Amino acid sequence: MDVDINDGKDRIGPMYRDRHVLITGGTGFMGKALIEKLLRCTEVAKIYLLVRTKKGKSPKARLEDMFSNPLFAQVIELRGLNTLLAQCVVIPGDVTEPELGISAEDRKRIVENVSIIYHCAATIRFDEALKKAVLLNTRGTKLMVELAKQCKKLEMFGHVSTSYCHLNEKLLMEKPYPPPADPHKVIKAVEWLEDDIVDGITKKILGECPNTYAYTKALGEAVVVEAMKDIPVVIFRPSIVVPTWREPISGWTDNINGPVGLLIGAGKGVIRSMYCNSTGYGDYLPVDFGVSAICVGTWNFIGRKDFARNIFHLVSSQEIRISWEGIIDLGKSIVAEKVPLNGVFWYPGGNMKKYRWQHNLAALFFHWVPAVLIDCLLYVLGYKPVLCRVHRRIANGFEVFEYYANNQWDFDNAGINHLRDQINEEEKVKFKIDAGGVEINEYFENCIWGARRFILKESDESVPAAKRHMRVMWCVDKICKTIIYGAFFYYFGMWLYNKVFAGAV
Repeated sequence: MDVDINDGKDRIGPMYRDRHVLITGGTGFMGKALIEKLLRCTEVAKIYLLVRTKKGKSPKARLEDMFSNPLFAQVIELRGLNTLLAQCVVIPGDVTEPELGISAEDRKRIVENVSIIYHCAATIRFDEALKKAVLLNTRGTKLMVELAKQCKKLEMFGHVSTSYCHLNEKLLMEKPYPPPADPHKVIKAVEWLEDDIVDGITKKILGECPNTYAYTKALGEAVVVEAMKDIPVVIFRPSIVVPTWREPISGWTDNINGPVGLLIGAGKGVIRSMYCNSTGYGDYLPVDFGVSAICVGTWNFIGRKDFARNIFHLVSSQEIRISWEGIIDLGKSIVAEKVPLNGVFWYPGGNMKKYRWQHNLAALFFHWVPAVLIDCLLYVLGYKPVLCRVHRRIANGFEVFEYYANNQWDFDNAGINHLRDQINEEEKVKFKIDAGGVEINEYFENCIWGARRFILKESDESVPAAKRHMRVMWCVDKICKTIIYGAFFYYFGMWLYNKVFAGAV
């Protein structure tokens, strides 16, 4: 398909002109970034956001809270908060509810006006109860497909899947794959069965699938593939979504999933051992690259009418590859020397273990024993014990992480490579979907700055004090190691002397 890319004008942003977009999962990590991108870089007419009431906050209040996030500071400065609030229409609803919990009036508004749907809503907890995961990731997707079929102006149903949902495929191609079970039968089964019964048979249902997330996302994708014969569909499979590279701010995140959690844990001196194939690597996708790819993929489908390409892998390991050990070592170096975190428990250290028994032994002496001692000290001093609770959460997270860290997958990304050839220089800057200019050390340093600012809420003014504390912890670490090793060699030497020399006398 020929396309003129030499005029240098942006064609992606204007493609959204006069179009109404519906987004689910808009208050999530990727959803927020997608909304911000559409508001700042496109001419979208209206954005409908399916939002549920949460923790006593109404959908409208949650939208207002979302715009207070630093992610939106730039677009608010450019366009004004009132303009953005007028452009975004809240649709009260819940993907887990029958009929999506949408009123008849709101459903009619969607059916009459929406031409693009981005279904981002999902539970990303690997240890989520199976019933809840099915109702959200699978049945919720089925209900969104049914809504899409009613939309009179629908031009594209964009489903955000994951590149880690077909784990039996070590090389994942950009094509549909058979699901691990019939999604419709699984939906009916969990609707009928009580929660405790589903929990009791979860392992049997999952089979070789390691967790409910991968299982239910694969089922949800199968529902969308099945609908391709009825509606225009594009499936986006992002890998591990990580903080922004640069847009609209460097290092922005709103969660501790993936490498960010590891960097925080190692940087605080809490994580000192991991059971992991140190030379293996994961695939990471900065969220700003991900939402840019979604926009470019949408333009390719609607604007260029390239209907043949409807599955895209949003991945990076074909261009940038860094091992698990490389991430941890880089993170420890940055935290120790450049961007320390406040209140570290111990000087960052430790390493990855090739064998589980090595990790279990190291975890006992370097995780649990210090945790118990410090919590006892906190209790005596009148403070609430915290470290054992932290390590229980870390141990639970490791159970899931270890499967991915000790296995390896690769991903074909011919679709994104094709898109890169279709966009001009202005579009390549505005909607960046290549790794050109990405410097790994700088990126992870920005990630740690982002963790400080947006997750840990640590001010930049506290960095000098954090550096002083880090130097103190370095001295404490060296002193303690000297005492421990010195005591060991002293007693070992005494034992050896008594065995060898004292017996001779």
